Amino acid sequence: MQKLPLVLCLMGPTASGKTALAVKIAQHLPCEIISVDSAMVYRGLDIGTAKPDKKILAEIPHHLLNIRNLDERYSAGDFRRDAIQAINAIRQRGKIPLLVGGSMLYFHVLQHGLAHLPGRNSAIRQSLQQEANTKGWPALHQLLQTIDAQAAAAIHPNDGSRIQRAIEVYAVSGHSLSTWQQQQLANQAYHFYNVVLAPSERAILHQSIAQRFYEMLEQGLLAEVMALYQHHTPDLAALLSKIINYREVWSYVAGSCSLETMQQRAIIATRQFAKHQLTWLRRYDKAQWFASEAQDTTATVLRYLTALVVEQAIN
Repeated sequence: MQKLPLVLCLMGPTASGKTALAVKIAQHLPCEIISVDSAMVYRGLDIGTAKPDKKILAEIPHHLLNIRNLDERYSAGDFRRDAIQAINAIRQRGKIPLLVGGSMLYFHVLQHGLAHLPGRNSAIRQSLQQEANTKGWPALHQLLQTIDAQAAAAIHPNDGSRIQRAIEVYAVSGHSLSTWQQQQLANQAYHFYNVVLAPSERAILHQSIAQRFYEMLEQGLLAEVMALYQHHTPDLAALLSKIINYREVWSYVAGSCSLETMQQRAIIATRQFAKHQLTWLRRYDKAQWFASEAQDTTATVLRYLTALVVEQAIN
């Protein structure tokens, strides 16, 4: 049987230390990093997305960072196409693709394919938008939970476009979005090895989330958002309303809330997002989990991945 090419995937909730660990891996193994992050694709969103700094980017090749302007749309289908292209190019250079990030939908479509979903229905979409304008997207998210609990668990209550699409698919076809997606065959072109980096306790994750947000503020997140606000358009406001940290700081810059309220909202929203990420991650039954707070985690992960690479080379 033909041996499938090795692709490493480093997953985990936000603020678990994936970026730092990925750098260590790439320093010890012949890897190039592919970002799996729906916000890092955009130019100008740096501090609030915790993008790797210029020194790291100069040292280690990274892909799918800063590939879209803020007025350009980027979908899960776009990611799958771009990621496959990057994987193939990395392999042609004799390197190992290392996918790193927390956009679990992106990992899913890469490893399991894209569902051939029903087409869009403008009447249904308009009706859902009007209902959201009245009740808010969290209310429609609760409706989605009754229709498709699996999809709802992976979608943030304020992610209007994805909530709208999931409900629309059910309204059009009578089948849930999750059902459509589960009908797809796994991608057989690569052998994906999934590694999950996550704290062993929720309190540790919450502490890391808060600490990282305050570090972002110290690094200039307010100034970054203020610069965006000075040139804002309705499309930009809509985009940033879906991105944690930017959404909350944008409200503060616009005068809609106090500094303290903004900080609390950002931290709480990130905790909720991390909870959704962990829900996705638990579905990867063959993934190897490592505690992010353990002192020997980096060495343990490196030993595990090195053994995989050696085994792949021998067999």
